[in-house]
Formats: sequence, structure tokens, C-alpha cells
Amino acid sequence: MSSTSAVTEPSAGQAANTKGRVIFSSLIGTTIEFFDFYAYATASVLVFPKLFFPNASDINAILSSFAIFGVAFIARPVGSILFGHFGDKLGRKGTLVASLLTMGVATFLIGLLPPATTPGWMVLAPLALVILRFLQGLALGGEWSGAALLATENAPEGKRAVWGTFPQLGAPIGFIVANVMYVVMNGFLTPAQFEAWGWRIPFLFSIIMVAIGLYVRLKLVESTSFKKVIDEEKVAKVPLAATFKHHWRAVVAGTFIMLATYVLFYLTTSFTLTYGTAPASPEVARAAAQKAGKAFDAASFVPGLGIDRGLFLWMLIIGVVFFGVFTVLSGPLAEKYGRRKFLLWVTGLIFVFGLTWGLMFGPGTGAAMVGLIVGFALMGATFGPMAAILPELFPANVRYTGSAIAYNLSSVIGAAPASFVAIALWQFGKGNTVWVGVYLAVAAVLTFVALLLTKETRDAKFEDNVSA
Repeated sequence: MSSTSAVTEPSAGQAANTKGRVIFSSLIGTTIEFFDFYAYATASVLVFPKLFFPNASDINAILSSFAIFGVAFIARPVGSILFGHFGDKLGRKGTLVASLLTMGVATFLIGLLPPATTPGWMVLAPLALVILRFLQGLALGGEWSGAALLATENAPEGKRAVWGTFPQLGAPIGFIVANVMYVVMNGFLTPAQFEAWGWRIPFLFSIIMVAIGLYVRLKLVESTSFKKVIDEEKVAKVPLAATFKHHWRAVVAGTFIMLATYVLFYLTTSFTLTYGTAPASPEVARAAAQKAGKAFDAASFVPGLGIDRGLFLWMLIIGVVFFGVFTVLSGPLAEKYGRRKFLLWVTGLIFVFGLTWGLMFGPGTGAAMVGLIVGFALMGATFGPMAAILPELFPANVRYTGSAIAYNLSSVIGAAPASFVAIALWQFGKGNTVWVGVYLAVAAVLTFVALLLTKETRDAKFEDNVSA
């Protein structure tokens, strides 16, 4: 059976996955993933430091909040092993349902947490936040790979990179939904209302998207690729062991191929929100500290851009539109020129962008807007083909485990430390962000080398690729 027939013809007495079902099912999980990410990342900057670390200084509270943010990335490799095991042993469908359900429940419960100032919750509140963030990361460790396989294993011949952009589009869509929600709240709620209960709305809202996603995913049937694994009795006894025994080079390659993408993503989103909205002068920072009833430490002050929070959120929304457009454009280009060649060019441009970072994220609002547009455009171009190239590195019987581990190991070394390192480099530069750009450029070099050492995967066997 050709890969086209996996979409258009019934198999084994079952209705095949329609194009619309594949698109929506692969898109909904990553939409929720990035919606949750931005809901948490924004809350980490705006309210979590005060709600869960009320006794810490401003900068230490932000760093503590980002540290919990990073807990999810430590959990992701564990999730990739757990969900990858069941995805390669029992099938993609049930695993996708389980990952989405786990993620939805954890996110919803974050929206119900009392602040640390609640009697009896001084320790329990941040502890519960850590546990729920860990569960989010656990679920996300298996979500992306399953969504990528859902799209690519059901794609027609010669369209894997195009169909692979379906789950990738969840990133800009999730960002836009979350951003618009925060902008609306910023316009209609007072700071006190937002701090008291408004921040909970995105976390509680996500359960609606989870319910819709579960309804659609329960209607899925298994892909032809996994059916062949079963028919040929090639299901791996222990997918993790088989992956590292026979395909460890592909794991290493995939990890570093994804590295620059992760670093770019978290610098352009999480860090820029912190830096862009930070006071531009010590006088403004002192006034803000006095208004909040806190002491101002002039020695630890580093200037930001001083852009109004509402304006910066709109700037991010504009940038994310370019993220979505270039994600869509990247699929046909990666199909035409090959994943490797296309990504080499994009990674080279990310390197240049890193070296010119200080020119855009330093002078003012206009330059920062240009920087966000360029950064998000490059993000779309590099992120779009990842749902094709990472699964193509592995045979079908360890594809879920292999692609998930590579994707999530990259999150540990690329995404988890990005915001923390960027803030430290911003402080080191005493407000100058040139070293943040150097950090991005170094990540681009590592990804460029990984691509040079990896063969083109566009024409590699996919449906019939089942290892012993």
C-alpha cells in the first residue's frame, strides 16, 4: 500500500484517517503545548515571582520562577522514554490520547493553585507548581513526536515535509491565542485583578482545547507504517534499548539539529519579554519598586528597553504572524531542495542574526520590532521541517522513541537553560545584550556542524523502513 492510500483508502476494515482529521489531530496537541508554554512563560515574568516567591528580591524571584519553568525540560526526556515506549509498542493513537490528557489535567490544576501567601501554602504552593510543571513536561515529552508521526506517517508520497508543518503550526497558533488573551486581560483588568485571579484564565481555558483534541484523537486509526511493524512482527521489545544500541548516532544528530531552533525560540519569546518590559532607567525601576512596597537595589539593576507590557505583547503577536507564515513556506521549500540543504541556509542566517542581535535589541522599540520579525521568520523557517527530518532519521519500529528523545534532549541543552543563561548574559553585559546574540550564534554553529555530518533524508525509506 502506498503512503497516499494510507490517507485515502480504508484498511483492514477500518476507515482511514482523512486529511482533515490528520491536520486537526496533529495541530491541536502542539497548539495546546505552545499555548501552555506562553501562558506559563508570561505568568513567570508577570506574576509568579510575586505569587510563589514573595520574599525573594525581584531578580532572584524571576530566576526562581524560570528555574521552575526549566523543570518541564528535565521531565521531557523522561516523557519521551515513557510515551515513546508505548508509542512504539502499542501504537500512536493511544499514546497521543494519554499525552494530551496528562498535559491538560496538569495545566488546569496550575490554574487552581493558591499563592504562597495563603496560610499553610508557603512551601506547598511552589512545590505543587514544580510537580505540575514536571507533569506538563512529562506529557510534552511524548506529544510532539506523536503529532509529528501522525502527520508524516499519513502523508502522501513526496509531501512529508509539507504535512509535517501541520503540527508545527501549533506553535504560532498557540502563541497568538495566548497573546491575544493576555492583551485582552491587560486592557480590561487592573493589575490587582490580574494578579488576584486573571492569570488563572489561560490555564483553566486550556481544558476546553484538550477536550476537543481528545474527541478528535479518539477517532484516529493507526498509520500504515506502524501496521507494517505489527504485520512483520518487528515491534521492538524495549524501544529505548534498540534506539541507543542501533541508532545512537541518529539521536545525537537529531539533538544538535534541533539545538539552534530551541535557543532561538526561547530567546525570542521568553527572554525578550523580560528584557523588553524591564525598566530602562534606575529611576523608573526605583519608582516601580516603591510602588510594590519593595526595596530597590541599585547594585543589581540592569536596564531593559522599558516598553509597555501591552505594547510588547502586540509586538510579539505581529512577530508570531511571521512565524506562522514562514512555517508554512518552509514545508514546500524543504521538499523541493531537501531538508539538509534548506536547513543549512536557514541555520547560517540564524548565525548572522545572533551576531547582529545587539543592533536590534538595544536601540529602541522600532529596532526591537524588526528584531522580533526577523527572529520569528527564521524560527518558522527552521522549525517547519523538523517534524519531517527528525522522524526520517529513524526506522518505524523505534521512530516514536528515537525522534522524541532527540527532540527532548535538545530541549534540555537548548531550551531549558536559554532564558536563565540569557538573563545572566544580560546582567554580565550591564544591560547590553550582545552576549545573548553570541550565545545564539554558538548554538547555530553546533547545529550547522550536525547538519553537515548528516545525510539528506528526503528520499530515505519511510513507510517500509523497519529495522531488525
